[in-house]
Amino acid sequence: MQPLAERMRPSTLDQYIGQTHLVGKGAVLRKAIETGKVPSFILWGPPGVGKTTLANIIANQLKRPFYTLSAVSSGVKDVRETIEKAKKQQFFNRPNPILFIDEIHRFNKSQQDSLLGAVEKGIITLIGATTENPSFEVINALLSRCQVYVLKPLEKEQLMELVNHALSNDEYLKKLPVTVEEYDALLLYSGGDARKLLNVLELVTNYQEGEESLLITNEVVTEKVQQNIAVYDKGGDQHYDMASAFIKSIRGSDPNAAIYYLARMIEGGEDIKFIARRIMISASEDIGLANPNALLMATTAFQAATAVGLPEARIILSQATIYLATSPKSNSAYAAIKNAQQAVRETGALSIPLSIRNAPTYLMRQLNYGKGYQYAHNHENNFANMEFLPEELIGRTFFDPGKNQQEEKIRAQLRAMWKEKYGY
Repeated sequence: MQPLAERMRPSTLDQYIGQTHLVGKGAVLRKAIETGKVPSFILWGPPGVGKTTLANIIANQLKRPFYTLSAVSSGVKDVRETIEKAKKQQFFNRPNPILFIDEIHRFNKSQQDSLLGAVEKGIITLIGATTENPSFEVINALLSRCQVYVLKPLEKEQLMELVNHALSNDEYLKKLPVTVEEYDALLLYSGGDARKLLNVLELVTNYQEGEESLLITNEVVTEKVQQNIAVYDKGGDQHYDMASAFIKSIRGSDPNAAIYYLARMIEGGEDIKFIARRIMISASEDIGLANPNALLMATTAFQAATAVGLPEARIILSQATIYLATSPKSNSAYAAIKNAQQAVRETGALSIPLSIRNAPTYLMRQLNYGKGYQYAHNHENNFANMEFLPEELIGRTFFDPGKNQQEEKIRAQLRAMWKEKYGY
């Protein structure tokens, strides 16, 4: 018998749950499907939000030949063989086949290069699925030939709808007297992943037979899941949980825990570029100005690890992880940009002071663009005391130096220059 997740895989857009910004009434992708003018595109989103399902629905609805490859197990040879099959479908004005590539971010440059000609000539319509930012993982030449559609995590109401739909419509579950009293544990263990949610639901209802009723509560779900942890956690679905534990261990200055989760990710086959990027993010978000060398270390580690590859890359990643975990911590840079973005959202496009506007033309100079600007290098200590913020934001503070040795020096420097303005 097929797993519940496969049995409940929708076959039409009307059965599809979520992603209304793409496939809801009048949405961009739905319009493309309804007109039959579907471009090559890449679906970017977390696991279990419907990337593979959406590709299948498109192929079914357009009645096109559908080929699928997994970037984990397919090479250039497989891509070329599939393209040759697609070429043979080109007759009597038949629409071009769809080639779906799951985890396209795992394709290397030569594998992605092998797709270019077929995509450009329209031999295939490419649909790629990825959990990683395509800007980092897909070559520019291929990215420029594809649209990128971002899939959002499923919301609580959508996940609950998925559970209720399965209980009411699945050929086996609808025969069982099952009632859901509490959804929290179902949603918690699924982590927003629809496939994982249905795996957990199937696990909980697996041994239900005949007239005996089942009341699904948080306690029942937790007990079943803990007894059968391997059943629902298939295929490395702890990807994001593991990355979260890794980053939080670095942030918490625990090198032992950080190294442990690094080892878990490496042993689990995690992409070293994914790990190295998280290290770079942590270097700015969590260490920041308390130790500016952390970002240099993280960037160098990314370059070195990707150049060397496994197994030696693990040593480089270990060095960077320990360095970050044992560094002083500050999130002042993260907080500063967060505060500034919030101000932008609240106040909109405020007028830039005329004194610091560019004045390349005579007319602009006549309109006082650049008037009153003081060139810092013409002043003592290369500092001119003038206002740079829009008038409505004068006095607002976005950057507050952290309480650490490095940033206390910055605080003192700002106080010396700006006096009461940066009195903190």
